[in-house]
Amino acid sequence: ELPRDEEVLAELLRCEAAGAGRAAALTRYDGYRRRVRDELGSDPGPQLRAVHQELLAADAAPVRHGVPHEPNPLLGRDADVAAVTGLLRGARVVTVAGPGGLGKTRLSHAVSRAAEQPVVHFVTLAGVTDDDVADEVASAVGGGEGRQLPGGGKDAVSGIVAALGPGPALLVLDNCEHVLAGASALVQALVSRSKELRVLATSRAPLGLTSESVYALPELSLATSVELFGQRARAARPGVDLPADRVAEICRHLDGLPLAVELAAARVRVLSVADIAHRLRDRFALLRGGARDAPERHRTLRAVVEWSWNLLEPEGRAALRALSVFPGGFDAAAAEYVLGEAEAEAEGGGGGGDAMDLLEQLAGQSLLKVGEGPAGVRFHMLETLREFGAARRAEADESEAVTGRFLAWARDFGRAHHAGMYGSDALSSFDRVRAEQDNLVLALRHALARADGPATAAVTAVLASLWSVGNSYSRFVTLAAETGGPLSRFRPGPEHPEDVEAARSAAAICAAGLFMGYGPHAVRQLVTLRRLPPVPADTVPRALAAVLCAVPDMHPPRYERLEKLCDAGEPLLAGIAAGVASYLWESAHETERALQYARRMVTAVGPLGNPIMMLLSHGRIGELCLKTERGAEAYDHLRAADALGEAGTWSDAIGVRYALVSACLQRGEIEEAEYWLGRAAPDRLPDSPQAFTPELLQARAEIALARGLTEVGLGLWRQAALGIREASAQAADDPFLDSWSLHLQAAALAAHAQHGRLEPVAELAGQLRERLLGMLSGDVSGAGDLLELPVYGAVLLALGHAGLARGDTAAVRLLALAEQLPVMRDLPTLSSVRSRQAAENADGAAYADARSEYAALGRDQLRPAARQALHEVTAGARG
Repeated sequence: ELPRDEEVLAELLRCEAAGAGRAAALTRYDGYRRRVRDELGSDPGPQLRAVHQELLAADAAPVRHGVPHEPNPLLGRDADVAAVTGLLRGARVVTVAGPGGLGKTRLSHAVSRAAEQPVVHFVTLAGVTDDDVADEVASAVGGGEGRQLPGGGKDAVSGIVAALGPGPALLVLDNCEHVLAGASALVQALVSRSKELRVLATSRAPLGLTSESVYALPELSLATSVELFGQRARAARPGVDLPADRVAEICRHLDGLPLAVELAAARVRVLSVADIAHRLRDRFALLRGGARDAPERHRTLRAVVEWSWNLLEPEGRAALRALSVFPGGFDAAAAEYVLGEAEAEAEGGGGGGDAMDLLEQLAGQSLLKVGEGPAGVRFHMLETLREFGAARRAEADESEAVTGRFLAWARDFGRAHHAGMYGSDALSSFDRVRAEQDNLVLALRHALARADGPATAAVTAVLASLWSVGNSYSRFVTLAAETGGPLSRFRPGPEHPEDVEAARSAAAICAAGLFMGYGPHAVRQLVTLRRLPPVPADTVPRALAAVLCAVPDMHPPRYERLEKLCDAGEPLLAGIAAGVASYLWESAHETERALQYARRMVTAVGPLGNPIMMLLSHGRIGELCLKTERGAEAYDHLRAADALGEAGTWSDAIGVRYALVSACLQRGEIEEAEYWLGRAAPDRLPDSPQAFTPELLQARAEIALARGLTEVGLGLWRQAALGIREASAQAADDPFLDSWSLHLQAAALAAHAQHGRLEPVAELAGQLRERLLGMLSGDVSGAGDLLELPVYGAVLLALGHAGLARGDTAAVRLLALAEQLPVMRDLPTLSSVRSRQAAENADGAAYADARSEYAALGRDQLRPAARQALHEVTAGARG
């Protein structure tokens, strides 16, 4: 109907070539071409002619000039090959950019071999200068020396264009970073004079052309790095022992650079994997002696980095030395602090541009990676480059000066953000502090070493706020212990109000956090708070300081003063006082009263619209409700906390979602429990040894048991108990981890006992009994009643269930005694309902008598009662 619709005809030709063969399609095209010429005196349109060229080109075998075949497989780059190939379809010029040793050349080999263009020319520019680029390419592609120009010069571009031909072709220019001017001028000329040409360049810096698309080659994943290490190590020494954990440790420190992994693996010829891991502290001395068929610049890791270093201007080198002080990346504002006069101090004394110019220079040479996240645009430096820059900084005798500017940045950053972390802009403040976390930890180390009070106070204030809200309580405790003394000796004067407020925030957050974890006790931070001048309670840190200073004696008889603050007319002060009271009453093991004050807290701070205070309030109620088996109420408050956490990465969202798993299990909502578990750990591979997470395992165990998958659930409980026990042994000085370890092991034992499967955990039962007897006898120190009593209760409950599973009805006394202790019953396995049913089914009368007997005991009498009950149950079992 439409014989001259060339768009339809083009598709018909392609279909006919695929079905009847290219000859039939070419015959149809030739007939159409003749008719158009005879009838219209014209030729087919460009789209149809392009299809004709495709059909003709398919007859010719692809030609690859200068593309080597790889001596071994290219690992982990399939997606990158596909991405670059896709870019070449739409862009005339594609540059694969990245630091040295990342595998840009090998990737270009793979792209060249798989290229859709029938003709590919691969040209290496490593040994040429800017002036020689065109001649080198002309010689490589067979373009001769070029056409003679009237002025006496030669037009190498014409020779290259003629050699490449009019059809589709791919020209690959490898290693362009040191000849950017020559390479970019040549490529610009070629793409303007050859319609079908595509150019692929590899470089540490882009060419800077409008026709260019840049592909930033990513580092290898850890899994691929481990695979590559194993492949190269076995080739170097067959039969070498490759412990998985040690190999992963090595690869984690090698920045995903294939060259670094290969150099490290080659060292197995003379070193064990453990020796290599140990010697990585000086990676440049270790990673040398590469393969003889590698370019000279790739024989050692130092040579790779020095190749980029030598391409920098003097001010760029000075900037790299200074910026390597940041272990966690940085933004432009932080860079300005540490660069300071770096450009003026550059080699030769010449001045450079401002900080952004220097950052652009370093990023342009792939010495900095640029990324964007919740905290804005940030720059990151590979650890290999950081170590190189630090070594050069030491050689230039700049370490003291750079560290001083780094500390000045950290001090001013802490001053600017410590109050905002609890204000209306809390979300963005937490994002910024979280982004700078690693930098601030290093700055604090320098501040403590230099006895720099202002920096110590400011950095402590922001880190304490971050770690007290997030899931990093062990780090928080260490921070409070290290900075308590220095802060108590810091004397900021009235002429420095910013230091006074930083010290107040640091001391208040640390003291409150310690009370929450350990209960009320004397801490050095209270000395700091009481010495600082009083101020209005108009911010969270100030209100918290006022509450802590108003209640110097934290024993229950003096709680009247705290009660007055809970009734204050200022909502912020009243809410914080109620929150502190909640923790104090919990430390006295009056959980119902603690919950009452937590509810008062959320009522007081609700109208303020402060997201951090609302998160803490809802999270607090959810925590206490889970402990007391109020799953429905816990669920409502935890959902509210999770909704607040959705607005940013500043909250302990993972912890809240794990708590929601427990709340759903308490409510019997197994499907929703699985949903929240997926939200808490969306990317975890639970069966991987590198992904051990006790919360994940215990949640999966409880869900499996709730579904009736008994053996699966108990297996997960054993895995969790073993993992937490090993982790606790490695951190023997962490009382919280030890307490959590015992609690989790007790839950694992209780789960097995409730399902009549004591055999796999028989040894665990004996270990828990001996450990509890030791604690009850005072042989094992703990962190006080706040930590010890819940552990006593959990272990007694587990041993009670184990005794009943063995047929010892006297074990009902252990279950009765556990009811008098503050057991955290967030998991169904530790439910009071299950314990009560098990005890009543075993010996209801003895259980009722034991409950009456133990209910009359005071707290001081619980420890000897527990010792006696343990001995009685053991004796009964033997009898």
